[in-house]
Amino acid sequence: MVMATKQENRLEERFRLWDSNGNGTIERADFEREADEIISRLGAQGTPGAGALKDAYLGMFDTLSAAAGSDKMSRPQFLEAAEKEIIGKGDEGFANVVGPTIEAIVGVLDKSGDGEVSPAEMHGWFAAIGLSPEVADSAFRQLDTDNSGKLSVAELVDAVRDYHLGRNDIPLLGR
Repeated sequence: MVMATKQENRLEERFRLWDSNGNGTIERADFEREADEIISRLGAQGTPGAGALKDAYLGMFDTLSAAAGSDKMSRPQFLEAAEKEIIGKGDEGFANVVGPTIEAIVGVLDKSGDGEVSPAEMHGWFAAIGLSPEVADSAFRQLDTDNSGKLSVAELVDAVRDYHLGRNDIPLLGR
């Protein structure tokens, strides 16, 4: 399947973010670094949720690197692996590859313990990934597809999917 331009641009943006040392490849250390930075920004160091978040990030890397056949993915290898494991598999790909990371993020954000993200908790997430707090309320309303006043893991996985497919412009995994 050939990716649409917006999809490819979004994946290229993701590649640039994960290639945190700028060496032209994504390595396990890049995913580990991003997870550690998010955990730190959320003030969750040493918590069980932090361990789950880091494990989920590394699991996502392991899935993509296995699809690429390399523990160091070049841009083309990453784009091909993401297409194969996530984009090309549609809802199932996003649920299987991205879902565990979203679930782990919700586990860290969810201060009330109800398994969902409130508007206040969403503000914490946007701050942690470096997005303006001004977009949080608008984004929350757009993402709350069941109008419950909270975001479920499923709504957040759908939102990440829709962002990468060019259906929304809310970069929940950062820019």
